[in-house]
Amino acid sequence: MTTMRQTAATEFAGRPGTAREWLDRARRVARLLAADAAERDRHPRPPHAEVRLLKDAGLVTLLGPKAHGGGGERWTTALRVCREVSRADGSIGQLLGYHYLWAWAVRFFGTEAQIAEQEAAYTRGGLFYGGAINPRDAHVVAVDEGDALRLDGRKSFASGGAVSDLTCLLAGLADGRPVFAAVASDAPGLRYNHDWDNMGQRLTESGSLSLSGVRVPWDAALGYTGKSARPLPYGSLSLLTLQLIMTNLYQGIAEGAMEAAAEYTRTTTRPWPYGGDVKESATEEWYILEAYGDFRSKLWATEALIDRVGEELSELLHAPRGAVTPQQRGEAAVRIAAAKQRIIKEGLEVCTRIFDVMGARSTASRHGFDRFWRNLRTHSLHDPVAYKQREVGRYALLGEPPEPTFYS
Repeated sequence: MTTMRQTAATEFAGRPGTAREWLDRARRVARLLAADAAERDRHPRPPHAEVRLLKDAGLVTLLGPKAHGGGGERWTTALRVCREVSRADGSIGQLLGYHYLWAWAVRFFGTEAQIAEQEAAYTRGGLFYGGAINPRDAHVVAVDEGDALRLDGRKSFASGGAVSDLTCLLAGLADGRPVFAAVASDAPGLRYNHDWDNMGQRLTESGSLSLSGVRVPWDAALGYTGKSARPLPYGSLSLLTLQLIMTNLYQGIAEGAMEAAAEYTRTTTRPWPYGGDVKESATEEWYILEAYGDFRSKLWATEALIDRVGEELSELLHAPRGAVTPQQRGEAAVRIAAAKQRIIKEGLEVCTRIFDVMGARSTASRHGFDRFWRNLRTHSLHDPVAYKQREVGRYALLGEPPEPTFYS
């Protein structure tokens, strides 16, 4: 990791000026992450150095306004950057994608004044977002104390919070209204419990978060003016954006699995000597060639669908907030659901079948090839894929787009 930091300090001078240059920078970041990805997965620690790398490379402010030193890029680029980083390390790809989502939360829910203030602050400071917004945890309550809100409770998941500068929180008022707010990650009353111990995405610091007397000024509650708020339909795009970030995360993990397996097959896998048709190299084995052809075809297909819907959603995200219609939202939602269900199915198959074409020695723990399956399997359980299939089915059969929920 020290080498990663030393390299980052000298390699990422200046700021990319085009989408292609941003993607090239993301690939360079991915190469640094890939060098010790298996080792970091075996011995996970809070990814402070990895987040520092994202900052040094400028990826953290890719979506930030150019006027404040940001990249001023579009969401199509941000999603591709997330995917490129995920090829090397799914955990860091997730943290970066979630950062983009939470940095955009002020646009989803905030007032024009809040947008101007918060985007300037995070972009100029190169600040990194974590978040604890799981809507299934209805245990964080917001109590009005005059000029501020007091937040108390617990969130089961706080991805990236412990290694972030700002944490995006979701709480509920007594009358049922939601409160979104970003607070300093070291604010008094926040306690990260460091209890993330899952089989995959080990470096996401996604453990639980306890809140005790966390104070949030009313003017920091996104969208509220005079203790009242008028939500825009644009805000419902936040859930679609999260789902498409996940979809790109899975595509990146699957691509990374295939690429790592291909390198191992080219350099290490031996041909099978007992088939009656002995080959000189594993790369001449017909069943190996057939398998990689299948992997590549399936991932090209999912990539094409993901990129198409990414362009569609990006148009909505960069449109005037008041211009988004329910029909546009519904059309994007159903295609995102379709893309997500396909990459989960195809990605898990690729991450499993790579061992068929690498051979028994590839299961040695030092290689860490199982991390690709563990990462994709772990995160793809975020919400049941069967409901995504049902959403697409209702649209295909009845012409009904998905209803906005916290997961669609």
